[in-house]
Amino acid sequence: MTVPNISFEFFPPKSLEASFRLWDTVQTLAPLDPRFVSVTYGAGGTTRELTRDAVDTLHKSSGLNVAAHLTCVDASREETLAIARDFATAGVSEIVALRGDPPKGSGAFEPHPDGFSDSCELISALAETGKFSIRVGAYPEKHPEASDQAADIEWLKRKIDAGASEAITQFFFEADTFFRFRDACEKAGIDAPIIPGILPIENWTNARRFSLACGANVPHWMDDLFEVAIRDDRHDLLATALATELCSKLLDGGVEDLHFYTLNRPELTRDICHALGVTPQIALRDVA
Repeated sequence: MTVPNISFEFFPPKSLEASFRLWDTVQTLAPLDPRFVSVTYGAGGTTRELTRDAVDTLHKSSGLNVAAHLTCVDASREETLAIARDFATAGVSEIVALRGDPPKGSGAFEPHPDGFSDSCELISALAETGKFSIRVGAYPEKHPEASDQAADIEWLKRKIDAGASEAITQFFFEADTFFRFRDACEKAGIDAPIIPGILPIENWTNARRFSLACGANVPHWMDDLFEVAIRDDRHDLLATALATELCSKLLDGGVEDLHFYTLNRPELTRDICHALGVTPQIALRDVA
């Protein structure tokens, strides 16, 4: 089995305790020498400043290649591009460009009157600066707002054509889900790399609820397995085994890169990476 290139997603801390948790997560996973790490943007742009601060801190203190999430939500074009310029000034040259989720309770996405109307406009504007490598989101199962998966794939092609160089998928639970999506993308003329997104399951109840909300299919057999595992106090053992098996099948199918949604809880991700042959390579740079 080929040892994969790996990357990790973190989210910005909203409290002092969460700041310590993020740094613990970085310390745990940085030695695995990720290709990049990304820092998310909260729904409705709620963590805009926190994301900017976390990206700047990680870039300066960790030695990691940090990619900043940037969305179209609740900001004008100038405000959004000003944030991008701040990232560039700080030496951050990678962005994950997304439309973004609307604020909670607000219903469907509504563009800011002076803002980008969709992710393609944002990607085009970022590409025109010539300062960034741009990644985008992809959906191996139909996005809840899409008419069908063909529309999802066509939208992904538009994002790549607008200037994105790679895509990272929403998480999924069966390797065939990704392989079918990859084949459909190739048939549609998409030749940019598509990185599978992997969710180590820290809490089955929460993961299941989130899966249903974002359109990720939950196989019935997973319900049965987690019911038994939770009863026998073997939840983490099962979660590690299932994610490792999923990743192994992806690697056997020609995948070279894996992106882990860590939820700032690094232990399962670390154990899965170790099981895949990803071992510590670097020491975390000392904080000045």
